[in-house]
Amino acid sequence: MIDHSIISEFFKDPTLLASATSEKKEQLQTAVFTAIEGLDNGSIRVVDRERGFAVNTWVKEAILLYFRLRNIELIECGPFRYNDKIPLKHWTGKEGVRVVPQALARIGTFIEAGAILMPSYINIGAFVGAGTMVDTWATVGSCAYIGKNVHLSGGVGIGGVLEPVQAKPVIVEDNAFVGSRAILVEGVHIEEGAVIGAGVTITGSTKIIDVTGSTPKEYKGRVPKNSVVIPGSVQKNYPAGSYGVPCALIIGTRKESTNLKTSLTEALRDFDVSV
Repeated sequence: MIDHSIISEFFKDPTLLASATSEKKEQLQTAVFTAIEGLDNGSIRVVDRERGFAVNTWVKEAILLYFRLRNIELIECGPFRYNDKIPLKHWTGKEGVRVVPQALARIGTFIEAGAILMPSYINIGAFVGAGTMVDTWATVGSCAYIGKNVHLSGGVGIGGVLEPVQAKPVIVEDNAFVGSRAILVEGVHIEEGAVIGAGVTITGSTKIIDVTGSTPKEYKGRVPKNSVVIPGSVQKNYPAGSYGVPCALIIGTRKESTNLKTSLTEALRDFDVSV
């Protein structure tokens, strides 16, 4: 059992590290390193899906303390050498994950069996579900939650959210499709089955506008289930004039009656979405 209290105690008062006894420091190190090991083997997660995607703040605190407890050191990885605080994930070949050369995952990430990692980067605290494809040069930021059977296309940027510790990381639910060079940051939540078109950028303040009805409906920080989304712009007045500001447009809905492959094909055909 991990001592959450000692993690929170040292996180709230960083000066304690300098004055703590060796016994206290050892207790802290044991708690923090055990938490990172749990993240790495999947027994601990930053985002608790069973509690409505709630955030385990003490796990984020453990990650941030891990950075403070580690020293920069040379890391050997085949012919490559790195100089960092956080080691790379150690693959045994028994995980059931396809890891293409130059796919990098830091320790403290968990990737379920059946996932495929093309040359890409996954940061500490992130979770990637079974059957998900992380395509070439896609990045999955710290503590992000990527569900099952998700496709992160080439160059997708999933932002990391470590601080503040109570903030939700980026969440992409099962069966979503995120198009090339799309960017999702600041705790944006993509609900199940959504299709995010190429080049869409969604931040915590980006207007997400459903234009499928007679009047627009606006969301922020959340893309509803099965939505089909493309880049758009809205006019905003400034002292120097009126200019277009990026937004995201919901232009349709995937059909729940069809499977992932069929519904994605229909989204491309019916809504002319670039991915």
